[in-house]
Amino acid sequence: MTDIQTIKNRFGIIGNSPALNHALNVAVQVANTDLSVLITGESGVGKEVFSQIIHSLSPRKHNPFIAVNCGAIPEGTIDSELFGHEKGSFTGAVDARKGYFETVNGGTIFLDEIGEMPLGTQARLLRVLETGEFIRVGSSKVQKTDVRVIAATNRELLEEGHRGRFREDLYYRLNSVPIRIPSLRDRQEDIPLLFRKFVIDFAERYNTTPVQLDDEARHMLMSYPWRGNVRELKNIAEQISVLSKSKQINAAELKPFLPDGPLNHLPVLANQSSGQHSGYVSETTFANERDILYKFIFDLKKDVNDMKHMFVELVNNPGAVNIPANGDLLGGSLLHNEMPLTYPVAAKPATATPAMYVPQTATVAEAAHSFDHHEEVEESLNIADMEKELIVKALKKHRSKRKDAALDLGISERTLYRKLKEYDIENL
Repeated sequence: MTDIQTIKNRFGIIGNSPALNHALNVAVQVANTDLSVLITGESGVGKEVFSQIIHSLSPRKHNPFIAVNCGAIPEGTIDSELFGHEKGSFTGAVDARKGYFETVNGGTIFLDEIGEMPLGTQARLLRVLETGEFIRVGSSKVQKTDVRVIAATNRELLEEGHRGRFREDLYYRLNSVPIRIPSLRDRQEDIPLLFRKFVIDFAERYNTTPVQLDDEARHMLMSYPWRGNVRELKNIAEQISVLSKSKQINAAELKPFLPDGPLNHLPVLANQSSGQHSGYVSETTFANERDILYKFIFDLKKDVNDMKHMFVELVNNPGAVNIPANGDLLGGSLLHNEMPLTYPVAAKPATATPAMYVPQTATVAEAAHSFDHHEEVEESLNIADMEKELIVKALKKHRSKRKDAALDLGISERTLYRKLKEYDIENL
């Protein structure tokens, strides 16, 4: 069996934590087979490196290897990218084109962010995994391919499957051999080693002396949560190498380079059973990014209704409300039944006739009567309806520019394409 340390040296893997060594052992053991592998772990832990390790140790190592980011390919073109298309199969298809499963025949394909793959494409991928067959877009000819698939995700695909966002049959087909790569905060003992490696590399690049940390700074570095994992640590190491005035870094000098708090300040649901939390917001805390927005909208609607009822009661029973001593309520006016309320109206035109200009005044009692008879329109609380309405508003706002609308909505352009089809929304 290939020595683990040799693998680490060859691929630049730093660390000796048990979780990391276990993941490497599994990768080495499965490399010599043709089993599908599902690599899981947070963003920035190095999932693509593990796919390269598996390919380089497999019998396919002399055949092509390609890494495909499923989240970076628009939904309308991902089938063409993976399986190819025939000439004239869609607008812009001026020539026939081979897909990745055809060009990498005999090799390995790494599908990163597999959780972003559309459901239709997932069905096509499942067929390739089970039978080795695929069909180009716009063709009826079945073709064969011999490709090993390694997939990776930072999502919990089984939970996504329960919500109907990922095919469970595809999950079990991909998950023949699971490899979970630990996050950096789960291998704290490796953080000083990684930091030292990065600062030495940057010192050689910029022709400077590598920085060093004292014990207190090293402890601070190990205690930081590192939500960006190795990628974030590397960025911090480069900043310190370039910007620090001293080459001996203490905790006070290190602190400005570390963000003060979590990058994600969104509200989280506390774990009532344990009464504590880790301070880390996982990517599955919320089902999706819409949950937070909808909760905010519902709370805002409730607050507005509460204010409306409170104001009506204030008008009906002014004595029941504690009014500040300075009378600073509703613009500094105390409410009494004898005091008229004047509603703002447009300025009187210079040439206005008496019929055109009528002062609008009303007593508090009349105002209260009008509030008593106000009509509340019950808004739809259906999440799908609200989501569709938000998408339509965003498209109108940006004049049907989908890229700008997706950015405004806080979703990917590919997700917007899928939602447009799902809700049958045409260009506005």
